[in-house]
Amino acid sequence: MPDSEVSRALVVVAHPDDVDFGAAGTVASWTAAGVAVSYCLVTSGDAGGFDDTPRAEMAGLREREQRDAAAALGVTDLTFLRYPDGEVAPTLALRRDISRVVRRVRPQRVLTQSPEIFWERIGVSHPDHRATGEAALAAVYPDARNPFAHPTLLADEGLEAWTVPETWLAGCPPERVNRVVDVGPTLSAKFAALRAHRSQTAHRDDLETLISGLLARNRERYAALATDGMQYVEAFQVVDTS
Repeated sequence: MPDSEVSRALVVVAHPDDVDFGAAGTVASWTAAGVAVSYCLVTSGDAGGFDDTPRAEMAGLREREQRDAAAALGVTDLTFLRYPDGEVAPTLALRRDISRVVRRVRPQRVLTQSPEIFWERIGVSHPDHRATGEAALAAVYPDARNPFAHPTLLADEGLEAWTVPETWLAGCPPERVNRVVDVGPTLSAKFAALRAHRSQTAHRDDLETLISGLLARNRERYAALATDGMQYVEAFQVVDTS
């Protein structure tokens, strides 16, 4: 679907910063095109960090950082499900909770994490990422569109069934990639979003160099999908879920 046909998009990821490492440039391009983007964070990243920040403070800190990062991209609607970091599983409860957000936002496009392992870059295939992707895909199909699935969503909350036409998977194996997005024009916004995650990135003086290199290698790897003028790209598997 062209962005001009999308008015609402929903991003479902496991941890604060996942969307910014994997898709912030793409999200910035969507909001610039007038798409209203919402975030659903399954955990609050309470197992993250690199310094001596007390564990009891980490979840709140990371939620604040994610709100700041989202604002840098033009996103203000965030939902934190607050599942324990490192313990995510694609349970019926998680499917229901994501379905609730899908039915509330009613997006034409969902972006989530691939449930498959990317063996060459295992870091993008954290178990929480894969579990979130599996649960989000199940929420997109069949749960959110089925009025008889998770019946309390309709009976108690008045959330009508909703069909998501298109789902984008980030962090997928290279052979699955069928779409790249030119993020050269939004690279500065991506860096701003990543730097907002101070508890995760403040120690990385080479962050911009690292990310630019990865995005440039994406351009080389997926050259057949890119167009002239693209220098930095984010890569996805786009699935027809209509």
